[in-house]
Amino acid sequence: MRHARGRTCLLPALVLVAASGGCGLTSGSPMADDVVPGSIGRGRPLKGADLTVASKEFTEQLILGAIMGIAFEAAGADVLDRTGIQGSVGTRAAVENGDADAVYEYTGTAWITYLGNSEPVADPRRQWEAVRDADARNGLTWLEPSSLNNTYALAMNRANAEKHGTKTLSDVAELARSDPGAVTLCVEGEFANRADGLPGLERAYSMRLPAGRLTQMDTGIIYTQVAKGSCTYGEVYTTDGRIRSMDLVVMEDDKKFFPNYNAAPEINTETLEKWPAIADVLAPVTERLDNSVAQELNAKVDVDGQDPHQVALDWMKKQGFVREG
Repeated sequence: MRHARGRTCLLPALVLVAASGGCGLTSGSPMADDVVPGSIGRGRPLKGADLTVASKEFTEQLILGAIMGIAFEAAGADVLDRTGIQGSVGTRAAVENGDADAVYEYTGTAWITYLGNSEPVADPRRQWEAVRDADARNGLTWLEPSSLNNTYALAMNRANAEKHGTKTLSDVAELARSDPGAVTLCVEGEFANRADGLPGLERAYSMRLPAGRLTQMDTGIIYTQVAKGSCTYGEVYTTDGRIRSMDLVVMEDDKKFFPNYNAAPEINTETLEKWPAIADVLAPVTERLDNSVAQELNAKVDVDGQDPHQVALDWMKKQGFVREG
């Protein structure tokens, strides 16, 4: 599944990698942002708390981990930064066994990768509820989800979108039937073979692409080839900053085939019982997170080369969640 696929950190010099191999954590570093409450953290309800924040190693996770940690700092907590853990399994284990207290996790990742289900839940709210209920017995509490949904999609450049007029995946399937030569598709090797990737997509939309119209390549190359028009369509991730920076047009998944990967705070239950104010501190921040915000913040790192923690801090200040100390 997409969030367990071992994406490497794009800016390794800027982050502390807080894992050795898949699971064993090394010591993190204290967050030391000079912030005070803005619209969140008033009364400093987490004063006296020592909280460890985790994340996976790819850009979006580094930003989300920093956002969470900065929110905790503003509410009075001392925060240990263990963002940048390699792989989903190690990140999950850290929160589950108490080596970390909290992470922004994805509902689809938990449902499929951690909880072992093969079929996603089509409705995003019900998917979150299913994960919340299943993980309650694992010592993990899921707080309310964001609308940020980092899932698969197909995208094309603006010129091809205007030429072919496709807006949905059903439109793409119809174009593949009516004008097969118009459709070329660039995807990762894993997507080409996964049940929740191309094989399932073709079944769901009654679409069949000849092998000669399909090219497998690395993720980053897909975006550039789609932008140039070398591929009519390419596999993308819906929160990737390159969608916006390259002016790509995303096709609507009108049959809701792709799993929902909504980001939500996953908290060690013992920690939350000790510090229940965590939920109130994070709720307004999580509510503000959506795909547009994620694309903007991810682009600042992946396109502009900024530090993910600084990007998170700037956004938290801009939104008024925190203020300079």
